[in-house]
Amino acid sequence: MKTLVACSLFTGFVLLFAGCDSADPEPEPVLLNVKMAENIPADPVSGRDPDTGASISNNLFTLYDLEAGSILIPSSQTDAATRQRDSASTAWDIGFRGTTIIFNGGTSGPGEAAAQLLAQPFAEVTEAPEGGYVADGENASCPEVSTPVGPVPGSPYAICTGSDNGWYNYNPGTMLLLPVPGRTIMLRTASGNYAKMRILSYYQNNPNPPDASVPSRYYTFEYVLQPDGSRDLASE
Repeated sequence: MKTLVACSLFTGFVLLFAGCDSADPEPEPVLLNVKMAENIPADPVSGRDPDTGASISNNLFTLYDLEAGSILIPSSQTDAATRQRDSASTAWDIGFRGTTIIFNGGTSGPGEAAAQLLAQPFAEVTEAPEGGYVADGENASCPEVSTPVGPVPGSPYAICTGSDNGWYNYNPGTMLLLPVPGRTIMLRTASGNYAKMRILSYYQNNPNPPDASVPSRYYTFEYVLQPDGSRDLASE
């Protein structure tokens, strides 16, 4: 009888340890792909007013869907009903008009989008910050912007406008507008997912080296989107 009990206990210990050994290992994190968007029109200039020399454009945003990786509505679309229908939806995440960027949330749309600018290189951002995001209309920290008629209040958008205030620097000597190195746009999409973004060029076809004679207001940028709602942005 004692031998039978001892054997049963031994068998139990074997099964216990065997169960521990057979436990499934922790799953490896899934590395996300870096996506590229090229030549996204941001209300390109179609000419100059012969009397004032002012730029002529539609003064409209191109609305872009990060999750689909495509333009929802271009700045060339001027039909008011079409624009109202699409801009009032959550089918877009980010919009471009000149140097101004909007996000689908706050005063710009019905989505959950919000953003912030990090002074951290794109490749080094492997996790989205938990806090610090602001929606359009909520940013009270933007400095004044210089204009030909004097300084005006800073942008109400999530990402400030003006040279060195946000994502870009403008050099009047070279007439080049270039992304500030080491700055990454962090955002929540209209549906609440996290993403990181780096603007590579403001000029058509991303000329290398940058060339001020090339048509401007064409964004090329790369981004990483986490579709599962987590803040993990580790990429390949």
